[in-house]
Amino acid sequence: MRPTAALTPLVALVLAATTLTACGGGSGSDPDTVKVSFKQSTDNSIKVMDTYLADIKKQFEKAHPGKKVELVPIKAPDSEYYTKLQQMLRSPKTAPDLVYEDTFLINSDITSGYLKPLDPYLAKWPDWNRFIDTAKAAAKGEDGKTYGVPDGTDTRGLWFDKGIFAKAGLPADWQPKTWNDILTAARTIKRKVPGVIPLNVYTGKPVGEAATMQTFEMLLYGTNDGSTDPLYDKTSKKWIAGGQGFKDALSFVETVYKEKLGPDVSDALDPNVMTRVRGEWLPQGKLGIALDGSWLPQDWLPGSGHEWPEWSKKLGLAAMPTQAGQAPGKVSMSGGWTWSIPAKAGNPDLAFEFIKTMQTRANAQKWYVANSGIAVREDVAKDPAYVDAQPGIKFFTDLVATTHYRPAYPAYPKVSTAIQEAMESVTTGDASVDEATSAYTDALKGATGNQVVER
Repeated sequence: MRPTAALTPLVALVLAATTLTACGGGSGSDPDTVKVSFKQSTDNSIKVMDTYLADIKKQFEKAHPGKKVELVPIKAPDSEYYTKLQQMLRSPKTAPDLVYEDTFLINSDITSGYLKPLDPYLAKWPDWNRFIDTAKAAAKGEDGKTYGVPDGTDTRGLWFDKGIFAKAGLPADWQPKTWNDILTAARTIKRKVPGVIPLNVYTGKPVGEAATMQTFEMLLYGTNDGSTDPLYDKTSKKWIAGGQGFKDALSFVETVYKEKLGPDVSDALDPNVMTRVRGEWLPQGKLGIALDGSWLPQDWLPGSGHEWPEWSKKLGLAAMPTQAGQAPGKVSMSGGWTWSIPAKAGNPDLAFEFIKTMQTRANAQKWYVANSGIAVREDVAKDPAYVDAQPGIKFFTDLVATTHYRPAYPAYPKVSTAIQEAMESVTTGDASVDEATSAYTDALKGATGNQVVER
């Protein structure tokens, strides 16, 4: 995930004001025009989404004579994008017809009544049967209705520099079986290849959900056998207090920074550290191991502005192991984005027609490859043209079999922030693992209205 951060009331107010004037007359002002709002990259050299939507717009307008598509980009970091989007959704004067929703926050928008259930449309759309069940569930509300069509998912694993590994005497086909294997490799790199960062794991509030999902949950969900959710108890519908698995995950983060196996703490807590990992540390051979996501190659593709055609030869891939190698042996977390129709959209029928155009098998496959995404259509996932389109696609697609989705209920963003605070406190050494765990449980009770259970 890209970084998320809380906004001050003043900043949120300013963003709200700019948003309300940016969307013009609202989606219903022209019955023949579908307004499509999406997140535009803050990096001017990254035009993947812009290029894709421009092509879909052309296809749609050709197939629907007299109908027009107006693309409404929101160029902002994730946290600002969420704020702007929610401001737009509150009024029919500003609500677009179609919006790009992160599964991280979709349930908050569902609960707020901002989104329209899509079940009547999906029931008449044969292609919906091609989508894998786990991806469908990511856009489902607690009421059982579906509020978005996923445009792909993502998985996470370990990226490692083969050149650094060779210097450290580590194997080119490295596949750690336990957490200790990862730490052992990082310690070996520190000892034998000075001047590089042995291991990067995201941590702390500045990088937001990246810390929670790419690091902590990759650890936490590997502390058991995968049969139960270690963060949320679905039976009691309560969040789980910090227990031994929580402490073990925090201990791993503490060890990385206490032993100086990771970047300097000041760099680790820099909001731009993800950009440095993708654009500097990995391409320049400065990082041994990175716990990160499947989407990294989109920054290195031709035309991206950060071309790195050699990446597949320079980097190796390994699955993240469970804590002690217990079944199923590896772990991944998945998220992703969906296309949703606002409750106050003026042209919902036209908006769903646009979704159908985006999500034909051919267009979906084109997007997965361009975005370094993971297919959520089973017919695409089995297509050799997709599997062979880019190095790493098969590796990350295969992880879907053992992946987990966050319990993205309305309280989750606050729970995530509490996790980040616990991580940051052990990263800086301001708290012990026990103290950070206790503080987390207290914050969890406040964030969920005391809907907490011990396990």
